[in-house]
Amino acid sequence: MDLVIRPSQPADIAAITGIYADAVVHGTASFELEPPTEQEMARRRSALVDGGFPYLVAERGGALLGYAYAGPYRTRPAYRFTVEDSVYVARSAQGAGVGRALLSALVDAAEARRFRLMVAVIGDKASTGSIRLHEAVGFHHVGVLEPVGYKHGRWLASVLMQRVLGDGAATPPGS
Repeated sequence: MDLVIRPSQPADIAAITGIYADAVVHGTASFELEPPTEQEMARRRSALVDGGFPYLVAERGGALLGYAYAGPYRTRPAYRFTVEDSVYVARSAQGAGVGRALLSALVDAAEARRFRLMVAVIGDKASTGSIRLHEAVGFHHVGVLEPVGYKHGRWLASVLMQRVLGDGAATPPGS
């Protein structure tokens, strides 16, 4: 069966919460220490969707395999054309192209909404899979913050990457 990328729906929250909980408990992609509840994940999703940001899921055969969204990079008004991406894939589907399909579709969705820059804050410089994923979709390295977070008994560095969307900074917003 083919992989389907589509906008997320409220009915996806249970699966999204499960994927994220696994990432929080076992991984370093998120610097959260305790997995949020389904209610909190629903609130976060609603805030992004209501704010005009893309929130996508990947499914195959009715099984949700991953999700991705773009949200505000920072809250101050001058940053309003820059978004930060988040991509989470179920452990059982990692390495099978789900993340690449999600991130590619997320870039397209953000460009369609006329955002100009997408930033990736990758939670650990040892996350080579995530770094390679972003490189494959056109992101380039812009820096490393180390040591910036402490999780699983060790200090973690965040890798910063970015990708121009649409015209980027070549034209003023609204052009």
